Amino acid sequence: MAQLTHTKAAAAPRDPGAAAGTAGPDRAGGADRRALLHWIGVHALGVAAALFFVLPFVFLFLTSLMSDQQALTRDLVPDTWEWGNYAKVWNTPGFLTWWRNTLLYAGLGTLLTVVSSVPVAYALAKFRFRGRRLSLLLVIAMMMLPPQVVVIPMYLFWAKQLDLSGTLWPLIIPMAFGDAFSIFLLRQFLLTIPDEYLDAAKVDGCGEVRTLLRVVLPMAKPGIAAVALFQFFCAWNDYFGPQIYASDNPAAWTLSYGLESFKGAHHTNWNLTMAATVLVMAPVIVLFFFAQKAFVEGVTLTGVKG
Repeated sequence: MAQLTHTKAAAAPRDPGAAAGTAGPDRAGGADRRALLHWIGVHALGVAAALFFVLPFVFLFLTSLMSDQQALTRDLVPDTWEWGNYAKVWNTPGFLTWWRNTLLYAGLGTLLTVVSSVPVAYALAKFRFRGRRLSLLLVIAMMMLPPQVVVIPMYLFWAKQLDLSGTLWPLIIPMAFGDAFSIFLLRQFLLTIPDEYLDAAKVDGCGEVRTLLRVVLPMAKPGIAAVALFQFFCAWNDYFGPQIYASDNPAAWTLSYGLESFKGAHHTNWNLTMAATVLVMAPVIVLFFFAQKAFVEGVTLTGVKG
């Protein structure tokens, strides 16, 4: 009898598919749940980080649309949307002059910086000459030198020798001689361009200048865009320079320095102060929004080669 039972048990076919069929959906379901939880966790952190950066701008914008009595109260949403606050700020005496001066300073300064920095960066990246490493070390040393160290001799030179105090020219003219950070950033980007392209251009009869204009510049557009944005943002937000050279002439004030004066005159009208701040920040935010792809690409590729 025991032998018959053992024979039936041995003869019974095994069905591995049945066991796998019961365990398979459970394993797949567990993997799906883990993937879902991972997706929720990653996106929750992304949303939290986005809110951390966005909420101050939302608070700034909503406060700029409040009435003077409601600003900086417990209310977060305006009772009445005071769009006229922006008109009041825009029509403030001197505000358009600050805009014009800032555009001149940032726009012309950025153009001069790019035009003067590209040839130097190209030479440091692609030329082989005696003193090349020393020149690069000098550029890096200039990056480490704080502007406050040389502010007194520079002020004496521009204000006393050239009599340019009360203007923005002491801030714009030096940009025509290159910027250390821009030169270094462009040099790092130009190192990523293969030398074969330059050799092919020279075989076709192109000189160094023509190679730079026809071959290097089209391939270096992301790096140039990154440098231009860095310089534009730096000039647009510059407060230290206009305070040193243009503080005694209101006709030469920029938005950053004029905003401080505006806040002092309207220190109790926080809605107008917030509206002026929005008008100062808006061009930079819009410019970065449209140029962020080229900016990120240019900054990323600068670290490919050293």
